Amino acid sequence: MTNIAAKDANVFWFLPTHGDGRHLGTSVGAREVDHAYLAEIAQAADRLGYYGVLIPTGRSCEDSWVVASSLAPLTKQLRFLIAFRPGLLNPSLAARMASTFDRISNGRLLINIVTGGDPQENSGDGLFLEHGDRYEITKEFLQIWKKLLSGDVVNYDGKHLRIEDGQMLFPPVQKPHPPLYFGGSSEAGIDVAGAEVDTYLSWGEPPAAVGEKLALARAAAARHGRTLNFGVRLHVIVRETAQEAWRAADDLIRYVDDATIAKAQAKFNSMDSIGQRRMAALHGGSKEKLEIYPNLWAGVGLVRGGAGTALVGDAQQVANLMKEYMAVGVENFILSGYPHLEEAYRFAELVFPLLPLKHKTATFGSGRNNGPFGETVANMFRPGQQVSAS
Repeated sequence: MTNIAAKDANVFWFLPTHGDGRHLGTSVGAREVDHAYLAEIAQAADRLGYYGVLIPTGRSCEDSWVVASSLAPLTKQLRFLIAFRPGLLNPSLAARMASTFDRISNGRLLINIVTGGDPQENSGDGLFLEHGDRYEITKEFLQIWKKLLSGDVVNYDGKHLRIEDGQMLFPPVQKPHPPLYFGGSSEAGIDVAGAEVDTYLSWGEPPAAVGEKLALARAAAARHGRTLNFGVRLHVIVRETAQEAWRAADDLIRYVDDATIAKAQAKFNSMDSIGQRRMAALHGGSKEKLEIYPNLWAGVGLVRGGAGTALVGDAQQVANLMKEYMAVGVENFILSGYPHLEEAYRFAELVFPLLPLKHKTATFGSGRNNGPFGETVANMFRPGQQVSAS
């Protein structure tokens, strides 16, 4: 099944609840991620016009639901993409949590379904299911969760989950339920996406490889009489010139040595995540040839699990590569950059004006009478606009 190009896109940002800084794999340039800092990032994303923010989940992170609940009153339009991990949480409790958050945030909840690909972390959380079983319980969880939020009285007797006369008394704002986002590269994961979710996510492989995955997910959805939206999770390093961007990429991993890479890759190899294996194959655990596709860089994945690739270049190069992803059907970009506060501004100011976006963003220097855009020259002259050469 062929993919359908996206005409416009939503762009998300990321809340680094597992840490932030100027460099990877070191405490040099590290930044304290306290609540005040997370609030700064969330409010910046809200003001700049990002569609939403992804909050990661797992033992290395602050709890995503507590963080989102603390930040919702401090923002206005920003949506929160928050994780559920089927097998760790009862679907009825998850439905009440989702409905409550959706009401108190006035419909700003998005749900990220995470099956978990690290057996060690799963066992530490009391989850001892094999890869295939986790996707089975994910499907059962979603079927129950969606029926509850749709107002049904639920009786369900599955292989893993059982519910008798389950019901919700207080409905969510979004109908029939807050949108579901999900990523899984295995056959089982793609089947769950086709059957149950709204948006299928991929990590940032080259556009053609992402397109192949989206086609499989689209076909899986068609078998269930459904359609899907699509998204990609990436990092970004954008500067006014390409040379500056590539220097910043090199600087990001300047303290990453071979021993740190080997330790990180050994951990990733112990996981049963197909997506993680695909990420590792892009760089092979080596600093050599990290540009795996024009302006797509795999350096982040040397020491970071999950999304391991970054868009690198000047604003036009980054926008052009994003449009390549849009050409294979991507309409949601979930981005992050180091440090996350500064990079949120860089990306919004440099790249937003070059993209066809679904959501409204801040006006970057176009409203000349609405306030100062750049420091006034000699206390008299407004700064002129200049185009940087790459």
